[in-house]
Amino acid sequence: MYLEIIAAIILGMLSGIVTGLTPGIHVNLVATTLLALSPFLLRYTSPFSLAAFIMSLAVVHSFLDTIPSTYLGAPESENALSVLPAQKMLLKGEGYMAVKLTILGTYSGLILALLLVPLFIFIANWLYPILKPYLLYLLLMIVAFMLFREKEKIWSTLLFMTAGTLGVIVFSLPNLAEPLFPLLSGMFGISGLLISYFENTKIPVQKFTKEIDLTIKELGKVLMGSSLAVFLIQFFPGMGPSQGAVISNQIVKDIKDKAYLALIGAMGTMSVIFSLVTFYALGKAKDGSIVVMEKLFEIDTLSFVLLLLVFFIAGSVSVFLTLFFAKQFSKLIVKVNYKALVVSIIAFIVLMCAFLNGWVGLVVLATASAVGLIAPLKNIPRNHAMGCLLVPVLVYLIMAV
Repeated sequence: MYLEIIAAIILGMLSGIVTGLTPGIHVNLVATTLLALSPFLLRYTSPFSLAAFIMSLAVVHSFLDTIPSTYLGAPESENALSVLPAQKMLLKGEGYMAVKLTILGTYSGLILALLLVPLFIFIANWLYPILKPYLLYLLLMIVAFMLFREKEKIWSTLLFMTAGTLGVIVFSLPNLAEPLFPLLSGMFGISGLLISYFENTKIPVQKFTKEIDLTIKELGKVLMGSSLAVFLIQFFPGMGPSQGAVISNQIVKDIKDKAYLALIGAMGTMSVIFSLVTFYALGKAKDGSIVVMEKLFEIDTLSFVLLLLVFFIAGSVSVFLTLFFAKQFSKLIVKVNYKALVVSIIAFIVLMCAFLNGWVGLVVLATASAVGLIAPLKNIPRNHAMGCLLVPVLVYLIMAV
């Protein structure tokens, strides 16, 4: 049995390399495909082996997808907000450092999340029922504070509400297979790529250093903010790491771009662990890959501990995989024509959007790209564009009252 599980972990890691480095391929797509094939696969393997495959795939993917978001500007929901700070560093020759900062946060968040598992279980069992009636008011306070503290309150509010309205419309559209792909790729991907294209951006030679440009104090703030925010986002339906990063940035002030990259990374791994805990403690799953596991088998204490071990092993290996591929991307990115690269990336996103969602997806992509341009053109924080996900959550909570 253990050899079978080890083989599943290795295959999951290899699959995670492919999905993580390929823009537009989300781990949930692979997990749901695996679920569809499970009647056939379960003839030859156990449900837990499939779960171990999904877990290792999800972990490796969460590490490696920072590479296309840094070098190619193609975000996923987990790291949408990291695109702009990472691209800023890329244009300074610090793309490799951007990846290192993200991975530092990702792996530190992984270790801290494993240490906090008992606390997570307590929160899932006891604190959530107490907070549930007040979730709407808590989120409204966070949003109000987020907008009130800005100097450009009118434009920030306009961006938040415009993005939010678009989000409500997009999630209301029938037969839109992957609504997040055109929404986030336009809002945080194509909009930034268009700015780079028309500014005649050139990628400088990338620097490689052994040091990590983040202090212990800054990392401590990142982990504290992530720990607090990950508790909150698990209580809100439809919220993920990117929204959690917005919330934690309000909880812990003065998180600069470099620390923000670590924050995004930490939120990603901590939210997966917390989702696994809620699956174990409450029998409910929120993260897409955990939802698939929920349909494969009933979790017990032994399988829960083994999945945590899989998470730790895959995450540890992923650190070295990510740094290796980041070095290769850093060397290759300066050898290509950046304008041609931008055009090819936009073309790839458009084709993927058309394939996944048809002409409706293309309309969403174009609209989201236009809304995404507001932040850089008006020089306001791009995190207000996360209204595209926060406002639908608010609408859901209001309707549930």
